[in-house]
Amino acid sequence: MTQLVWFRNDLRVADNPALTAACATGEAVHACFLITPGQWRQHDWSAARVQFVLEHANALARRLADLGIALHFLTADVFSDSLDVLESFCRRHDISQLHFNEEYGINERRRDKQAHQRLSELGVAVHKYRDQTVAPVGEILTGQNEPYSVFTPFSRSWRKWIDASQPQVYPVPKPIGPAVEPEQTDTHIEPFTEAPALLVGIGEQAAHDRLDNFIARRASRYKDDRDFPAIDGTSLLSPYLANGVLSGRQCLIAARQAAGSGTTASSGGIETWINEIAWRDFYINILYHYPRVSMNRAFKQDTEALEWNMPGEHFEAWKEGRTGIPIVDAAMRQLKATGWMHNRLRMVTAMFLTKNLFIDWRLGEAWFMQNLVDGFLASNNGGWQWSASTGTDAAPYFRVFNPVTQSERFDPEGEFIRQWVPELAKLDSKRIHEPGRKGGVIPKDYPRPIVDLKESRKEAIARFQALKD
Repeated sequence: MTQLVWFRNDLRVADNPALTAACATGEAVHACFLITPGQWRQHDWSAARVQFVLEHANALARRLADLGIALHFLTADVFSDSLDVLESFCRRHDISQLHFNEEYGINERRRDKQAHQRLSELGVAVHKYRDQTVAPVGEILTGQNEPYSVFTPFSRSWRKWIDASQPQVYPVPKPIGPAVEPEQTDTHIEPFTEAPALLVGIGEQAAHDRLDNFIARRASRYKDDRDFPAIDGTSLLSPYLANGVLSGRQCLIAARQAAGSGTTASSGGIETWINEIAWRDFYINILYHYPRVSMNRAFKQDTEALEWNMPGEHFEAWKEGRTGIPIVDAAMRQLKATGWMHNRLRMVTAMFLTKNLFIDWRLGEAWFMQNLVDGFLASNNGGWQWSASTGTDAAPYFRVFNPVTQSERFDPEGEFIRQWVPELAKLDSKRIHEPGRKGGVIPKDYPRPIVDLKESRKEAIARFQALKD
């Protein structure tokens, strides 16, 4: 009899509860990873993310091979096809038990429910584990046993749970047999376009090296530096977290150990970063408790009545970084060139699209997913709905970022703008944020603003206010 570990959003051998459980049985272990290009397209996976995932799947195959476990690459175009593929594999290899870590998008949950029923009928015992969050999904509830819909009380309960439970990581399993020859898969699948250069290294060791480097060198200043896109002040761990190469538990424990040992300064930077881990858990819990948010639905259901503007030329200008608002254009060009965008600028560009252009947040959410290497449904949806004032714990509809003010505050010398909008490189640090200010001459190869920031803000507030009347 043989165990099967089904790898999905957990491309690692360390801190992997499904893998640990399978190896603890003392029986032979196989592993599989399903390549589902049709489903990835339906879920708006970017070429950068596909490339990242496949390269990490290959790295995982090599790690597992050293443990005596073969990772088999199976192909099923969409989730509905995966049931036949899994059943066939289990029959061929006499699988007695299947182990996997849960995912929480509605399509993934439906797939897993069907797989559980199908394989149970075949006589395969199915075991699932809650892995994506530090505190198991559904564990953090209000005093009325209801899910939280506001972050701050969630985070307080989350921290109390951590202090009480002291979560630990699962160790790398010991080899269960001699090393095997790793199977490899092609790192490029048609019809995905060529992915931009990735910002991060490949493999678990690369992820842990980046984590250790961040904790040692930049975490103490994270609170002060994280909002400045021209500064290397963020962890750049999001691609690893989004695709399960690194777990939230590993990040939390590393941060708490560093804070406890006094290896980070007492600036609050490490606590601010831990808060970001809590935000990730919060949004995954929202995805779990309110499935509609993964079905193109607003969390605040009354906002479904908003009449968004038709996308048209304004949407195309936003996507291409040709809006005439320098910080927005710089951020959108960074996204397209690298597959990543600084988090502060994700909020700025999202709010510009939804409040100044008044274009449906769902279009922006999809565009980010189609380009981000770290496109993670829970976080991306949560961030977009926060910016659009349609989501849980969202920014009040009357609080609208002014992108020029944001630019002046967080890119004061215009360094980030100069990097990504070279047409403006010769402007001084005052004019670069708003080239046409007070009759200033806009460089001829740079567009004029496609919208008036003040007037469009007033219009957006009026449309939201109309929902209340």
